[in-house]
Amino acid sequence: MIQAVINRSKTDEIQSFEISGHAFFAERGKDIVCAGVSAVSVGAVNAIHELTGVVPELDYDSGLLRCVIPDNLPEDTSRKIQILLEGMVVALRTIELDYRKHINITFKKQEVE
Repeated sequence: MIQAVINRSKTDEIQSFEISGHAFFAERGKDIVCAGVSAVSVGAVNAIHELTGVVPELDYDSGLLRCVIPDNLPEDTSRKIQILLEGMVVALRTIELDYRKHINITFKKQEVE
């Protein structure tokens, strides 16, 4: 199962996310759940870089994508990044609705800043 963890600040902004695991919906190369999750998450990271110039801290390997948004960004840049990340969350939740046995999304909120 794919585990997606979305980490939010006390003010509800997405600070980071981590997506790990495999869907095991179908054989490698034909797994539409893995392909969808990968396209949505990598697309969001690429959009952040392309549209804002910000390079998030990334860690990736087979079955893992971890993305941390830098602190202390200008407000307009931060707002753009949040819109892109919220769009990613909507797309991931849409996948989760149809493929619950293959992806689980968890939201964590930072208690202290």
